[in-house]
Amino acid sequence: MPVSAVGVALHRSAHEHPPRLRIDNWRPYVGILGVLLGSIMGTLGSRTTSFGLADLRGGIHAGFDEGAWITTIFGVGQMLVGVASPYLGAVFGARRMLLTGIIIFFLASLLAPLTTNLTGFLVLLALGGIGSGTFIPLTISFVIRSLPAQLVIYGLAVYSMNSELSQNVAASLEGWYADHWSWQWIYWQYCLALPAMLAAIWYGVPREPINAKLLGDFDLWGLAYASIGFAMLYAGLDQGNRLDWTSSGLVIGLLVGGGTLAFAFLVHELTATRPFLNLGLLLHGNLALMLLTLAAVRFIVLSTAYVIPSYLQAVQNFRELQVGQVLLWIALPQLIIVIPLGALLRRVDGRYVLAFGTALLGVACLMAAELTAVWATADFLPSQVLQAVGQSFALTAITVLSVRSIVPLEALTIGCLLQLSRLFGGEIGTAFMQTFVRVREQIHSNMIGQHMTGGSALTADRLAAYAGRLNAHMADAALVGSQSARLLATAVAAQANVLAYQDAFLAAAGGTAVCLLLVALMRPGRPAPF
Repeated sequence: MPVSAVGVALHRSAHEHPPRLRIDNWRPYVGILGVLLGSIMGTLGSRTTSFGLADLRGGIHAGFDEGAWITTIFGVGQMLVGVASPYLGAVFGARRMLLTGIIIFFLASLLAPLTTNLTGFLVLLALGGIGSGTFIPLTISFVIRSLPAQLVIYGLAVYSMNSELSQNVAASLEGWYADHWSWQWIYWQYCLALPAMLAAIWYGVPREPINAKLLGDFDLWGLAYASIGFAMLYAGLDQGNRLDWTSSGLVIGLLVGGGTLAFAFLVHELTATRPFLNLGLLLHGNLALMLLTLAAVRFIVLSTAYVIPSYLQAVQNFRELQVGQVLLWIALPQLIIVIPLGALLRRVDGRYVLAFGTALLGVACLMAAELTAVWATADFLPSQVLQAVGQSFALTAITVLSVRSIVPLEALTIGCLLQLSRLFGGEIGTAFMQTFVRVREQIHSNMIGQHMTGGSALTADRLAAYAGRLNAHMADAALVGSQSARLLATAVAAQANVLAYQDAFLAAAGGTAVCLLLVALMRPGRPAPF
């Protein structure tokens, strides 16, 4: 199996520096707080922007089609640097990479709300994505290499909780900013948190010398293929539903071009003497199955994270702050169970914890599939609490199992692979569910319409009921008739949406069955070092 350049660099570093800091040294714990804060902001960035997209378009005077690139460009920036971060971290040290990312993200977040030009705004968002894209891939490596062995599993549990916590508090934050401050705070919020992260990284992450020897093994082509190819695939997936997939030459070009570069990357990395990512790890143990399972769980989680806000906004006309009240019930239980979950994973095979969490996700999806047109915040509470527990168990178990399956020398590589699975799993889930709901809504609307023939007695009764209510406020019979027809059309659209969202939850439940199959294929791992 070829050894990655990153692995070689870390092997040298392990002999030059102490492999693990003492438990009575507070510096690594401060550093841990810094990198975990970074993982929160790395996830929060794209999620908050999605909820505040309408306010952002208005603030920078962008149309619907132009504004649709606001959420895409940030993710593209994260994808561009996320693949390169393991290599750059090995060359320049995690501390330098993180501090550089913090400064770039801070400046982009500070200046973006002050820019009224769309092109300049998108450039700053891309830079913000590049800066924040360094946070998550380097977090796992620092956790593994810095914490005492008996605490590593708790660090991984908190890391897993952080990304999901930030995802589900985004709606409440955006709604609060829109109602009490302004849309600019969607980005200025990071300017409050990033100085604290910079101080924690500066103090808690040790300095490392620049590894000049690694530059001799610089894998330029592999880096270019991966960064550009995966970024193009991400952009194609994010814009696919809006542009109707194969009907758009741009989407086809992004997906075909990105797929070609991604294939070139795979061939190059598997044949290179010193690849910057050791893809041979995918053949080791259960790692490939775990990454597929992570992508599948993220597919389910992001699918339901899209369906519930979409339902509440389309059917109930909820604002973001009201939507956030539902999603908070996914975020809050994770704060309670994170430490007990880490203790459980020290004593129980992670595959059983993963299977249990996935099963809970499936049950939660089936419960939510019972929704009707009158469901509001309280009706989602039982299923969302169950989903919160399930996804915490599943995502934490996957992270722990993946890290346990490799040697510490490849910690940066596993951080990159987890980031790719996380981003692509979530993006595929969102893209699929957007298209699935749209198509199912059209099908249900057509089927309901076929049953509402002009001579139907039920249709006539419903129109008469609407007309009876409107007659008390309108004297024009023609206007009453047109308004009655409009009210009926609105009722049909609402019911078609409800049926489509029911189908979406059932599809997500089907995804949990696939996850359970992948878990069943996993073999027992080697004894855990932590």
